[in-house]
Amino acid sequence: MKITINGQVHELDAGLSVAAALARVGVVAFRHSLNGDARAPLCGMGVCQECRVRIDGRGERLACMTLVSEGMTVETGL
Repeated sequence: MKITINGQVHELDAGLSVAAALARVGVVAFRHSLNGDARAPLCGMGVCQECRVRIDGRGERLACMTLVSEGMTVETGL
């Protein structure tokens, strides 16, 4: 399926979490802390909240708990 990540279209397998999709295409910083430190998933089960991204225009979505879907748009670094 095709999803857009940070303005680039990628073709990925169905069944992936957004976090796995981001890792697969080489995204290492999902967001930045208030002091500018790069943040990425730690727990993989929605507890740490470090994988927050914008999905289809909605911010603060947990990438590790959301499955990719056709036509989805994901923005990181927020």
